[in-house]
Amino acid sequence: MQRQTIQSPAVAAPRFRYSPCVHIGDTVQLSGMIALDPGTGVLMAGGPGAEAAFILAILQRALPDYGVTLDQLLIARIYTTRMDLFGEINAAWEAVFTPDVTPPARTSIGVSALPLGASVEIEFTFVQERRP
Repeated sequence: MQRQTIQSPAVAAPRFRYSPCVHIGDTVQLSGMIALDPGTGVLMAGGPGAEAAFILAILQRALPDYGVTLDQLLIARIYTTRMDLFGEINAAWEAVFTPDVTPPARTSIGVSALPLGASVEIEFTFVQERRP
């Protein structure tokens, strides 16, 4: 299978050596995203809820560049240094995955630290529909 890497202008350019999005076969894997402003590269302020909302907003803007939709989101993995404030993260999540949107599978993990001082990082795995 052919491996394709994709960079969306809606997502901050990587500061380290990795591919923000890798597409192999029907799978589109996004690297963990933190709340970096794509224009300035500055981390979003406001804590876990604001960071999660910013990540989800950037994801939605990047979906066309990645060739996927929220309906194709298989799983999201949420990492946070603030499990005590997970309710804020969940509120941001539920603003996107409303009752009329089928949510993906989700894993939430408490960690001691994240890159660049972020309190939330989310990675996403999409599966595209097979075309005949």
